[in-house]
Amino acid sequence: MALAVLRSRALAGLAAPEVTVEVHLAGGLPAFTLVGLPDTEVKEARDRVRAAIQNCGFEFPPRRITVNLAPADLPKESGRFDLPIALGILLASGQLKAPTLDEHEFAGELALSGELRACAAMHRDPGSRRAFVLPLESAPEAALIGEMTILPAQHLLQVCAHLAGREMLAPFAVSPAPTFHPYPDLAEVKGQAPAKRALEVAAAGGHSLLLSGPPGAGKSMLAQRLPGILPPMTADEALETAAVHSLAGAFRLEHWAQRPFRAPHHSASTAALVGGGGTPRPGEISLAHNGTLFLDELPEFQRGVLEALREPLETGHIHISRAARRAEFPARFQLVAAMNPCPCGWLGHPSGKCRCTPDQIARYRGKLSGPLLDRIDLMLDVPAVDEAELSGRATGESSAGVRARVTPARERQLARQGKPNAQLTPDEIEQHARPDAAGAQLLKQAMARLMLSARAYHRILKVARTIADLAVTENITAAHVAEAIHYRRGLAE
Repeated sequence: MALAVLRSRALAGLAAPEVTVEVHLAGGLPAFTLVGLPDTEVKEARDRVRAAIQNCGFEFPPRRITVNLAPADLPKESGRFDLPIALGILLASGQLKAPTLDEHEFAGELALSGELRACAAMHRDPGSRRAFVLPLESAPEAALIGEMTILPAQHLLQVCAHLAGREMLAPFAVSPAPTFHPYPDLAEVKGQAPAKRALEVAAAGGHSLLLSGPPGAGKSMLAQRLPGILPPMTADEALETAAVHSLAGAFRLEHWAQRPFRAPHHSASTAALVGGGGTPRPGEISLAHNGTLFLDELPEFQRGVLEALREPLETGHIHISRAARRAEFPARFQLVAAMNPCPCGWLGHPSGKCRCTPDQIARYRGKLSGPLLDRIDLMLDVPAVDEAELSGRATGESSAGVRARVTPARERQLARQGKPNAQLTPDEIEQHARPDAAGAQLLKQAMARLMLSARAYHRILKVARTIADLAVTENITAAHVAEAIHYRRGLAE
C-alpha cells in the first residue's frame, strides 16, 4: 500500500496526547516532506530515518514521501517520532507487512545504524489498550506507569520482525525495586530543639518555613533533613514526580518514590526557578514537586525571582505562557528558606561581631517583600550553638522517631479533609480548624497587637490545626494557637 498509519505520543507539558503518523508514497521526483508543526529535532528525522533504513538492509524508496503528524496544531518535538516514521515508510513501500499494527504505539529515536535510543517514556495515557513499543533503555521508566504492555526493543530490525510475526518482542514485566538511599539523619544536628520542633510541625502539615540565624547555626543542616521526616510518597505522588523529572531529563530509577530536595543557587534566574524556555520546561519549583525546595541566602535571590514564587505557593501549580506554547506544571513543593539576620550575618551573636547599621539591616531585610513573607507559615530564629553543646555527643531524636509522629498526623489530615493542612481553603479552615473560645480570644488579641493580615490569620489557624494533629486531638486549644502565633511573630516584627 502507498499509505501507512501508525500511532505515537507527543509531549505537551505532563500530558501525552496521541499523535497519528501518516506516511504516503507518491510518484514524482524523490522528496521527503514532514508536515504537522514539527520542531527542528523532528525535521532532522529525515536524515536519521534514511540512513537507518538503508543500514538495516532495506531500500529507501526513491519516491515522493509525505509524512503527516496529526493533529497539525499540536507542536511536535524530540526524536521520538523516528521509529514510527521509519516503520511507516517500510509499510507504505511494501517492504514490511504488519497485521497487528493497530494494536501498537511506537516511540523512539533512531541511530544511523538502526539502533533505538532512549526517549522520555513517563508520558502516556495508562488507559490505552495498545502495546507500547519503545527503546530498551526507556522500558524500566515506562513500566512505572503500570497497567500497560511494554515491548522494549534495541533495534529497528527487532521491531520489524515483531510486526511481521517472525520473532515477537517479550513484554517488559520487571517491577520497580529501586535502591533506597537514606536521607541525612536529624539526630546529627546538635542542639536547636526549637528549630527541630518547627521542622516537625512543617513536615506534618506541609507548611513553608523560614529560618533566620548567623552563619554555622545549622540552618542548611536542618533543611536537608526535612525530606527524611516527611511521610512516604503515595503511588500517585511518586508517578507524578517521576513524570516531571522525566520531562526535564533528570529522572533516575533509583530515585523512585523518594521525595526530591532541590537547592538552587541564589544566582538562579526566574526561568530556572519557575520554568520556561521557547519550549516550556519545568523549573526548580516543579522538580521539587511533592518534595522540598530549599532557598539558602534568601535575600540574595533577585527580587523578581522570589516574587514569581507567590502564585505557586498558593495554587500548587505554575502556568508558563509563550507566544506559541503554553504549559502547566505541578509545583506543590514545601518551601524551606534560610537567611542571615543582617548583611554580615552576626546580628545578635554573643561575640558582638556585627557592625551593621540599622539602615543596612533594614535594606537587607527589605529585599523580601511583605506579600512573599505573608505566604510563609513559620519563621524561626536559629541561634548559634554554644560550645558545650557543639563539643558534646549528639543526643537528639532520629529522623525515624520524628517521622513516626509526622506520618500519623498527616494521615489524620488526609482522612479528615483529603489534603494536608497547608492546603486548606478559607471555607475548610472554618470547618476543620476553628479554635476553642480561649484560643479564639488569644488569636484576636494577637491580630490586633501584631497587625496581622487576613492571610496570616488563616495561616496561624492552619499551623494550629497541625499542632493539634501532632498532639492527637481534634480540639484546637489556646496552647496550640499560642505556639502557632510564636512561629508567626518573626514575620510581623
